[in-house]
Amino acid sequence: MSSTTLARPVATVAAPTDKEVQAALATGLRNRWYPVLPSRFVETGGKPVGLTRLGEKLVLWRDARGAVHVQTDRCPHRGVPLSRGQNEGDRLRCNYHGVEVSPDGTVLAVPGQPGCPLEGKKAVRTWPAVECADAIFVWFGDALHQEAPPFVPPEQLAGGAFSSFCCYADWNASWRYIYDNLMDPMHGTFLHANSHTMYQGDTSATFVTRATEKGFFFEKSTQRDVNFDWSEFLDDGALYVRLEIPYPKTGGPGGNFGIVSVITPIDETHSACFFWRFRKVEGWVRDVWRFLYRTKLEPRHWQVLEQDREMMDGVGLGLERHEMLYQHDAGLIRLRRYLAREARAQLVELRASGRT
Repeated sequence: MSSTTLARPVATVAAPTDKEVQAALATGLRNRWYPVLPSRFVETGGKPVGLTRLGEKLVLWRDARGAVHVQTDRCPHRGVPLSRGQNEGDRLRCNYHGVEVSPDGTVLAVPGQPGCPLEGKKAVRTWPAVECADAIFVWFGDALHQEAPPFVPPEQLAGGAFSSFCCYADWNASWRYIYDNLMDPMHGTFLHANSHTMYQGDTSATFVTRATEKGFFFEKSTQRDVNFDWSEFLDDGALYVRLEIPYPKTGGPGGNFGIVSVITPIDETHSACFFWRFRKVEGWVRDVWRFLYRTKLEPRHWQVLEQDREMMDGVGLGLERHEMLYQHDAGLIRLRRYLAREARAQLVELRASGRT
């Protein structure tokens, strides 16, 4: 008998179709950190908060020490939402039958039948969460990446030389269309032409893309620091779009007014939008900027955002079928291709592991 070992045939992994890739992207690209709610909405020892993000039902709560916890919003007994239960300071108690769940998802008590097999089981998924820049970020990993890497925010959200405000709103639009809007600087010249800062500059332009280590710039080739002249996309643990709006001296200290945006899918057609407005200011200048922003500038910025929201509102999926794009749209085209490539790679990895 031959001692030669016959090699086993390698199973071929079917390549994901475009339809499967788009379906995977519909509720968000996985293996990224996403902000889910401003920190102020979850009170220490207060009522649990139920919400949906990336199609997942979640419950957020703070224990008696103020630490935030994010778990699947489902009691392991009968499946009702834990967010309708009670925060006991170190655990959640379901109102339906009194089942108690710890911050790590372990069932601590089943009052109706003490000692039953459910007690002691880790039966509720707990999601990695951190707080940064006045928001709660959650790691949404796929079946192969549920352990979260360290969260490292962009420097504009890390404090230090920058001061920021977290501005939050829910929009009736797909997260991808809102990112498309952010990667389209030219719309500022038209949609926001009557704003307090974006009335200057050319109404036509040529754009170029410039690759960076973790993303790319999409920028006007002949105009800088006049209008909304560029956007930067970054994929650095989370998906960010950064841009700057030139400000006159009457707009206060700190140079250009910057925005860091992260759009978190709620479901296929609704999004939780986080827009951090920032400037590079320290010391007493920081205090001046923050006072000026709250008293004078913030209402104007919400007016500009409302113009964007109105453009996006109610736009259903499948918008791409009706588009006739041109050179100004190269930024959003590049972003779409990038997201599709990342989603495709995730699907291939999941299939190869047999986890789909």
